[in-house]
Amino acid sequence: MKQNTLLLIKPNSTKKNQIGEILQMVEKNGFVIEELKMFKMTSDLADAFYVEHLGKGFYNELSEFMRSGKIVGAVLSREDAVLKLRELVGNTDCAKAALGTVRSIYGESIGENAVHASDSIESAEREIGLIFK
Repeated sequence: MKQNTLLLIKPNSTKKNQIGEILQMVEKNGFVIEELKMFKMTSDLADAFYVEHLGKGFYNELSEFMRSGKIVGAVLSREDAVLKLRELVGNTDCAKAALGTVRSIYGESIGENAVHASDSIESAEREIGLIFK
């Protein structure tokens, strides 16, 4: 079933000018870019986006990192987009990500792992609504 999902290219990757390379990987894997924007995450947006992590020990570091630079947001579509994008980006811990995945190539650490990809259809809908109001 064709569906939409969200990709965020995180500040560590935008600072290293890896936007084009990551988007090229996405397109070569059958995704269509439906919407694209560059933005800076605010504290309020970080709180809303990562609401499930509020109050956890790593939250402040995550929020600070996501607010540290520009982010590229992309609404992507294809058959089984959520699952296929999660496969393409790889494990959250880039040290455990399969070779050839976005995080294995561009990730630096579990925190600075290059990209965010929605983990469910429901999350994709909620996250797209937050980023692309």
